[in-house]
Amino acid sequence: MRTAPDRSDLPRAEERSETEASASGSLTEARKRQIIVGVLSAMLLAALDQTIVAPALVPIGRALGAVEYLPWVISAYLVTATAVTPLYGKLADVHGRRPVIFLAVSIFLAGSVICALAPSLPWLVAGRAVQGLGGGGLIALAQTVLGDLVPPKHRAKYAAQISAVWATASVLGPLVGGVFAQHLHWSLVFWINLPIGLAALWVMNGPLKDLPFSPRPHRLDVPGAVLVVAGTSLAMLALSIGRQSGEWTRPEVLGLAAASLVSVGLFAWRVRSFAEPLIPISVLKDKVIARGAFAVACGAGAFIGLTTVVPIFLQSRNGVGPDLAAVGLILMGAGAVIGAALTGRAVPKLVRYRAPALWGFALSISALAGLILSAGLGSLTVSFALLFLYGLGVGPIFPVGTVSVQNAVARHDLGAATGLLAFLRSLGAAFGVAILGAIVLGAGLGPEGGEHGPASVELSTFRLAFAAAAMAACCGLVSLWRMPERPLRDSHETPAAHEGPAA
Repeated sequence: MRTAPDRSDLPRAEERSETEASASGSLTEARKRQIIVGVLSAMLLAALDQTIVAPALVPIGRALGAVEYLPWVISAYLVTATAVTPLYGKLADVHGRRPVIFLAVSIFLAGSVICALAPSLPWLVAGRAVQGLGGGGLIALAQTVLGDLVPPKHRAKYAAQISAVWATASVLGPLVGGVFAQHLHWSLVFWINLPIGLAALWVMNGPLKDLPFSPRPHRLDVPGAVLVVAGTSLAMLALSIGRQSGEWTRPEVLGLAAASLVSVGLFAWRVRSFAEPLIPISVLKDKVIARGAFAVACGAGAFIGLTTVVPIFLQSRNGVGPDLAAVGLILMGAGAVIGAALTGRAVPKLVRYRAPALWGFALSISALAGLILSAGLGSLTVSFALLFLYGLGVGPIFPVGTVSVQNAVARHDLGAATGLLAFLRSLGAAFGVAILGAIVLGAGLGPEGGEHGPASVELSTFRLAFAAAAMAACCGLVSLWRMPERPLRDSHETPAAHEGPAA
């Protein structure tokens, strides 16, 4: 008979929470604003590097050769960034936010220098992997630090700013990367990270020292961390190889997927047997966290996946060039920013704070249905309007999901819960890109654009891609609808006991 792991030497959550809550009052509004600017700048680095490199791939291939490694310039970053995200959340809970976020920024900047100076494509791929090791931390830690500064009831406004950063990066990344690659030099795609990153460190350095943190005894779950990183890396590699080759049943893909499932199973066993696992079992079992994070993952999968499909759709079905096709992405991003901003202002005043996200999912599904029905019309105005409405619907999803998850945990588990949320969001985005990309690639548009470019893609292909995105949004809507709606706390106090594990 298995006995419960001994947690007697771990301090009580209530005692830690009181100390941390009192410490949070020592930060002035000006210092809080400094931290917010710094962490949003740091998060912009990580978000931007997921999109800014793609337009520079062709010049990079011409300059460095070894074009067979070219897809891994993108994949290496996504693999490592996604894999380490939950690890950073736990490290921040154990060692404090400041040293861990400084470590993440430093690793990211070191990777940027390696990329900018890379003499060959394998070196560039290695640099991108190093970048991801830091970028994964920035994604999780920015949300965690903002959670430290503001109680849940007033946190939606800042969660909306994070959503705005993501939406802005998804739109500006390809545009800025294209300008650097075509008119300047591809290495500027990486050099631009240095001034932004160093400025973020300078802005955050002083105020982060005042961020509330109570040291506590801990047992870092190293085997659990290894299993999470291994399982995620294997899954991401399977997705990358499958998407690049278009052959999802090849032995390498199936073998990597099977090994990933084994790692996930071993991690699930580890969580139940270790006193202080990488992701606390209370976090994994919580209905709010499980369903809220899944809804966010579905929203991210559809949105990020569509950023790869929309430019091809507009060029193929509306007959526009790459520049005008980029306007579709801008409208999607603008809609998301507006939707997130309106939600951030509304949530503190609402009792049913899920409502904006539920209506957002409904609006995004309706817009995708409109794109399916109107895809054959060739009307650029209709397409632009529907893409804007889609972005407007996506905007509320991420602030509501973030606030719901963070509201469900005490401060000492905030990093772990936020890291899990960021991890699932990144994983959802990776699956979205892989699935929607596979639909387009399967229609005959190869990685290099196919023999006839975007114009060779059939109408049914885009309808299928939009339908897949709509299905993901429907899953997110159902998950959010079933998520319990706990009252938002107006302080950092430990949340009250709640119902049992997620169904």
